Amino acid sequence: MSTKTNSSGAVSTAVPRKKKPLLAQLWVWVIIGLLAGVVVGIAAPEFAIGLAPLGTAFVSVMKMIVAPVILCAVVGGIQAVDSIGSAGRLGAKALGYFITVTLFLMIVGLFAGHLFKPGEGMNIDPSTLATDSLPENVTQHADGWGFVLHVIPTTLFSAFTGDDILAILIVSLLIGFAIKAVGEPAAGIARGLENFSKIVFKIVHWVLWISPLGAFGAIAATVGKYGGESLANLGALVLWFTVTAIIVIVVLFGAITAFTGLNLFKLIRYLKDEVFIGLATVSGEAVLPSMMEKLEYLGVRRDVVRLVLPAGYSFNLDGTALYITMAILFMAQATNTDLSVGTQIGMILLLLLISKGSAGVPGGVLIVLASTMGGIVPIPLAALSLIVGVDRLMSESRTTITILGNAVAVLVIGKWEKAIDMDRARAILDKKPVPAL
Repeated sequence: MSTKTNSSGAVSTAVPRKKKPLLAQLWVWVIIGLLAGVVVGIAAPEFAIGLAPLGTAFVSVMKMIVAPVILCAVVGGIQAVDSIGSAGRLGAKALGYFITVTLFLMIVGLFAGHLFKPGEGMNIDPSTLATDSLPENVTQHADGWGFVLHVIPTTLFSAFTGDDILAILIVSLLIGFAIKAVGEPAAGIARGLENFSKIVFKIVHWVLWISPLGAFGAIAATVGKYGGESLANLGALVLWFTVTAIIVIVVLFGAITAFTGLNLFKLIRYLKDEVFIGLATVSGEAVLPSMMEKLEYLGVRRDVVRLVLPAGYSFNLDGTALYITMAILFMAQATNTDLSVGTQIGMILLLLLISKGSAGVPGGVLIVLASTMGGIVPIPLAALSLIVGVDRLMSESRTTITILGNAVAVLVIGKWEKAIDMDRARAILDKKPVPAL
């Protein structure tokens, strides 16, 4: 054990990090689950398809925990700031960052669609397409404003019995600000939620260890359904979207992370458990609790993590932002539908609004796309049938981008607020002795 003097002049103890044996690390077992799923999916496709409930069950269990995690985190985050005004300032900075990044990614997706032209030459007659293959909730919500308004819960408590992240966030913010405004008479509730959060996070630690099984079932079912060839060649849209996603992660997220003074690839290594779990289960919500713990341990101030990260899962869906404009352009090219410059600008502005309610909603991305079609975007709703079959495959890239994008967002806001211990963050990412908290 060694000591060091931090920037404030105080002496802190540097604690060497003990390296766990390889087979005691979660990410290793997730990779084993992924590889086993690929093998089973190729060798026994019909059996593999029947394993889908394993992945679904894991995601369902994690989503069961998301509502109390967000409630405890948001309320705790608001109580940790000096005043309601400070919380509002923090939220305004986060929202400004979210809107800027998602708008930029929508434009990147549109540019990639024009550059790669994944749907060009398909020459599909829209009249030959049907909506029979679309999920029922997609056709029901093919209305932009209806999709936005559905996030308002029926009662104060009904938000916590559903799976809509935005509705949970809204109610949690109201409760958190109300407790802060009431002050001492409500302090007991805040302390109770803080203690309850310890129970919730203990459950999270237990549940995460079944994630390799969930990864095995989810990837086996995907490979079994689409075939082993799907891993290498899933069609032009999947291929070029994946290429674009990699470029965005390396170039955009790399530059933003470098701005904070940290290294993206070291951050990815630090969050490898969450990246692999998200990649396999295509659920960013499944790793929200562990992301919060890791970012706090990294040295980001608690209120920043607990306010920014949950909000990011509704307002900073970077993977969705990149995908939706590229998907719309693909359908337009495939059906030979002309989209004027004005139409594309209006489409982006509408998507910027309605995409914020898609988190946690089954088929959320398809609903967002449906909400723009037939109205401002003159593409028939039936054209969605062209992408519904491979949407699950592209969800993997979308989820990975969103997980990393929200981690980067927390670092940016932490840097902006001077609320991150850079010495600690660098030490952890460099795998060096960690300054004591």
